[in-house]
Parts: sequence; C-alpha cells; structure tokens
Amino acid sequence: MRVCFPIEKDEGLSSRIYGHFGSSPMFLLVDTKSRESNVVVNTDSHHSHSACKPMRALKGERIDSIVVGNIGAGARMQLRQAGLRVFRATSHIVSENLDKITLDTLPEFGDDEYCNGQGSGGGRGYGNVCCH
Repeated sequence: MRVCFPIEKDEGLSSRIYGHFGSSPMFLLVDTKSRESNVVVNTDSHHSHSACKPMRALKGERIDSIVVGNIGAGARMQLRQAGLRVFRATSHIVSENLDKITLDTLPEFGDDEYCNGQGSGGGRGYGNVCCH
C-alpha cells in the first residue's frame, strides 16, 4: 500500500506530519512494505479556503490512503471519491503513524469529522484542533 503524509520538511520517515492536508508544502509518499519513499511538492498549497484540489496537488501519483492531522470536508470527499482512505494522524512523526497503519490500528476520519477552516496556528493542528 502507498500512503501519503503531508509534511513541511523532508526528513524521510522521521518527518513531522503537517497538520492540514491542503496547505501542506509537500507530501511524503511511502510504500508500507518496502518503506521506500519519495516527496511531491504541493503546487496547490496556496489555494483559497474550500478550493483544494487534492489530486492535482498530488500530481497523479498512485496512492491508496492519506494520513493527516486535519482535512477539510471538500478535500476529504474528493479523496474518498477517488477511492482513497483518509486516516487521522495520532502522532506528529511519519514512522509512528506508518507503524499503526501497517497494524491496522490508525483511526479513519469519520463522515462528520473535518476541518471547518476556523482554526489558526500555521497548519499544525491535530485531533479536534484545525489549523491552516
């Protein structure tokens, strides 16, 4: 399985997960079996609120799921329509979330869980805190 993690700085599997999908500067794409990874720069990170185009941001990369601290309802819906699962990060570090997704213990975002754009703090929100 290929998993996408929004990150601010590429430090491989030690990268810190960026708190909000759409405004993430880049994405770390990781194969869960081999743990090989590559980085994709998010060219759509400066979109207006509710105008995120996640598949354009991912440049057509083949992925199966996303792990993020927060995500807007529109982006989450677009990703699900594309057949992707959207998981909630439970740690700030990619490798810790990768371990949990491999063990099938990472929670998936529910239909009523999403960022409504009211938060602040530079995109590092987790759990019920939403940031842009």
